[in-house]
Amino acid sequence: MTAKRSLSILDQLLIQTDRALRAVAAQSPHSERPSPAAQADSPELDAADRQHVAGLMRINHTGEVCAQALYQGQALTARLANVRDEMQQAMIEEEDHLAWCQQRLDELDSRPSMLNPLFYSASFGVGAIAGIAGDKWSLGFVAETEKQVCRHLENHLQRLPKQDHKSRAILEQMNEDEARHADHAVTAGGAELPAPIRLAMALMSKVMTKTTYHI
Repeated sequence: MTAKRSLSILDQLLIQTDRALRAVAAQSPHSERPSPAAQADSPELDAADRQHVAGLMRINHTGEVCAQALYQGQALTARLANVRDEMQQAMIEEEDHLAWCQQRLDELDSRPSMLNPLFYSASFGVGAIAGIAGDKWSLGFVAETEKQVCRHLENHLQRLPKQDHKSRAILEQMNEDEARHADHAVTAGGAELPAPIRLAMALMSKVMTKTTYHI
């Protein structure tokens, strides 16, 4: 049986660069799972509702771009192999979310945020720093991030037009996946982050949501 070859630092950097380009490119990314919206009824939305839903889905798309960056930064600097594997598996599901949000934006004749490269760069740096701080803090950062994302998705589910079953199906599946990521991170040994860090994360999230709804 052939042993699995470990990746060099250069290999990892090339892989992360490729992922970064695909995450921020305004093209439909690949998803392993079909979109939950595929079987949902196509909603009748007026111009105002279409614009509102597009704004919400643009926020969620940028959130997934940030998630890709966070996981990539953490996977690059994680010390334990099982933690790296955990980050890689979560990253695959986050790629599904990214693709689903992009597909929904396309259906709404809208586009991703022009600020995605900026948010990606910032999130990658934060993820890398979290990984360097130690695996328990990296996992704790994942857990807190996913908890905040779940609260954010629940808020969007309340703000969607009732007839928009497509967007609702996407956000409900994303919420389920994110909650599972948070649980896995805690089970794997994630430490609870100090209150000032949790507050700073919430403030950064608020900046992202306020800007990407429009831009």
